[in-house]
Amino acid sequence: QVELVESGGGSVQAGGSLRLSCAGSSYINSRYCVGWFRQAPGKEREGVAVIASDGRASYADSVKGRFTISRDDAKNALYLQMNSLKPEDTAIYYCASRRALCGSRLAADFGNWGQGTQVTVSS
Repeated sequence: QVELVESGGGSVQAGGSLRLSCAGSSYINSRYCVGWFRQAPGKEREGVAVIASDGRASYADSVKGRFTISRDDAKNALYLQMNSLKPEDTAIYYCASRRALCGSRLAADFGNWGQGTQVTVSS
């Protein structure tokens, strides 16, 4: 049973923007650290950004200044605003959560996952 559901992916030209959303009543609430991860073909899944229940966020260096993560626990929702997209941002994007502090962006530390949404950026 899928408890996290992503939406908002699509195809965009370089320099464009997309906003991803993730819904999950069981795993997006004040008890959980939540985040966005991505996996490109032939590459390992990497942490893009994570956000704690108090709003503190951590970003991968490759997306700092371009992506913004946010959460709305009242709506059990997680968002990722992606601006100035580059072809190297092309990947399947996943939301994930863990019932712990947000001290890690390692995929192995997150146990609850969505099925992913494709983001394709063309040059």
